[in-house]
Amino acid sequence: MSANPATRQPGGSAETINMRGAEFTEHPFRVIERIRAAGGSAPVLFVDNQAALAFVDDADVRTILSDRRFVVDADNVPEGPTGARRSHALNSLGIRPDLVTYLTESLLDKDGADHARLRKLVSRTFTVRRVNDLRPSVERIAADLLAALPSHADGDGVVDLIKHFAYPLPITVICDLVGVPEADRTQWLAWSHQLSRFDPSRPEAMNETLGAMIDHIEEMIVERRERPRGDFLDALIGVRDEDGGRLSGSELVTLVFTLVVAGHETTAHLLGNGTRALLENPDQLALLRSDPGLLPAAVHEMLRFAGTAVTAKARYATEDVQLRTGKVLAGERAVAMVAGANRDPSVHPDPDRFDITRHHGRPGEAHVAFGHGMHYCLGAALARQEGEIAFEALFRTFPELSLVPGRPPLPDPVPGTLRLSELPVRLGI
Repeated sequence: MSANPATRQPGGSAETINMRGAEFTEHPFRVIERIRAAGGSAPVLFVDNQAALAFVDDADVRTILSDRRFVVDADNVPEGPTGARRSHALNSLGIRPDLVTYLTESLLDKDGADHARLRKLVSRTFTVRRVNDLRPSVERIAADLLAALPSHADGDGVVDLIKHFAYPLPITVICDLVGVPEADRTQWLAWSHQLSRFDPSRPEAMNETLGAMIDHIEEMIVERRERPRGDFLDALIGVRDEDGGRLSGSELVTLVFTLVVAGHETTAHLLGNGTRALLENPDQLALLRSDPGLLPAAVHEMLRFAGTAVTAKARYATEDVQLRTGKVLAGERAVAMVAGANRDPSVHPDPDRFDITRHHGRPGEAHVAFGHGMHYCLGAALARQEGEIAFEALFRTFPELSLVPGRPPLPDPVPGTLRLSELPVRLGI
């Protein structure tokens, strides 16, 4: 059995970082740069309060995310005393046993053949064509939300862009895609907020929220079998019913749950963080206005500079793995700090400078905001499309949009993420 990673030095910093602590939650880049300066790796208490080793180097992050010697499911560690470790941890936190499977059996929690099977089935319905077909709908949703913004402004013309634009746009888009009824979307948004703020001291709140979501999805599936609409959910049900049982009933429910929650939370905060970055860097906003062709590159720079995810899901080493800045022993957990990779100066010169020309004309993605390897985000194309549409429409509709002196953006301290709970802006109309 390997040493406790929270008590040994992996080749970098000897300091143990509490990733639920105030410093990391409020100032993640400060902590990341301290780890980089100390050698590139450090023992941590991950967001679930379990020991791990964190890595900030771009090469190490990419290895952890793509090398098959790292797995997300502890049960895939050979001869390791893992035994459904995450399930046991959730049970010990008071999560109802009948709900645990929906938190541990998603596409995000699978390795190898199981992951490939689910990803292939979802990819058959989450196609490029389906995403492209959504563009007119995304444009309409963005236009409608922006037209309503003045009605939400206070007497000084100030409106919270998170509440009235950044969140409503992606939740509406993903619910349209999946087929969540319009009348239920406000409830889904509330559920998602509650899940992202899971408080281990109040498991009853998680049980109530998750139980309600699962019940709702199961009701949707029953209703859709009786009255199909030809949308994404119908396509998933077709895979479940017609493809030899390669998608189980619980997997179908978990896929819908994962797609709706993951499909809007990260995009919402891309819109919030990206708008803030542009408004705090007026030279870059002016450059974008002068050359709209820079918009795709600008979205990539927002993802690199201020992407929602600070860390990726922890991985387990199936054998001893020597990384560039430290060694992970078999059975230990490694945490890829995607925000660290995205500000690695060896890959991104002058990484703390927001530069929307940085990615212009470059093929592929230099950042890892959508992950890397087999777990690369299935919804990346949709998120980029939503970002491009949203930013173009926002600054075209409100060319004088500005931050509000004395009312700074309000961070939302959710461990492992970079997000805002409020973004007060003056519309300038």
